[in-house]
Amino acid sequence: MSSIEKSKDAGEKDGLAQTDSVIVAVTVDKDGKIVQTVIDTAQTKIEFSKDGKIVPDLNTVFKSKQELKEEYGMNKASSLGKEWYEQANALAEYVAGKTVEEVKAIAVDDTGVTTEVDLVSSVTIKINPYKEAIEKAVANAQNLGADASDELGLGVVTTISKSKDATADKAGLAQAYSTYTVATFDADGKVTSSIIDASQANVEFDAAGKITTDLAVAPITKVELGEAYGMKKASAIGKEWYEQADAFATYVVGKTVEEIKGIAIDESGHATEEDLVSSVTVGIEDFQSNLEKAFNNASI
Repeated sequence: MSSIEKSKDAGEKDGLAQTDSVIVAVTVDKDGKIVQTVIDTAQTKIEFSKDGKIVPDLNTVFKSKQELKEEYGMNKASSLGKEWYEQANALAEYVAGKTVEEVKAIAVDDTGVTTEVDLVSSVTIKINPYKEAIEKAVANAQNLGADASDELGLGVVTTISKSKDATADKAGLAQAYSTYTVATFDADGKVTSSIIDASQANVEFDAAGKITTDLAVAPITKVELGEAYGMKKASAIGKEWYEQADAFATYVVGKTVEEIKGIAIDESGHATEEDLVSSVTVGIEDFQSNLEKAFNNASI
């Protein structure tokens, strides 16, 4: 779930295109109870000047809050002295064994901070977005082959390379491009299931640094867009983005991270393996690096 509502026009200070993407992965048992949960957030801040120029280096790769760890700096302001990732992990552990209805029933005050006795000593962040994301993740859960003993991992890569300055006759673009990969791994480190998705959060602005995008409209992912993403028309194999992502996710099942890293690609990052070229023509480098991240983040 993504929001661009905190974005601001340029003025005395640089403008800001801010995307907050809440990312939740779950495994669920046959009774609908949560087995494992991973919670993360990709907070991407792209500044632009009152002259309509993008400020950060377009080669910047943004870390998620889980990757930032202590760098995020919440522990200084936290009444508990706990960093964001520690609180997110505490919430993830708390919901294990619960159903969605039980998660939705976790008590919060009118600001969204939990009042549950068993949580107040470890979580002071506002949890409503995470409760909603957990509900959505459980609703979307499918039986893709994972076992209860497998470890769940999540990888996120966020880039801004497609952002552009504004000109007198064309709006500028601040684009946070996040790729998300969820995978489960068995005791041998082999992928047992995988889901791949991505979001392009676009904030446009004019040459005076004024935002022209409706900030109330939440960006949705490429999988959620489905056929509306429009890749099929331009695809040499006539397949939409989500179909190609699903094909790659299926292809890596049974493989280790080293085998996935070894999938042959050309100079532009497109797969050259015979078993993939008929089903995947999108660049796969982010998919590969994300699966390695997911493996490293899983407790194997």
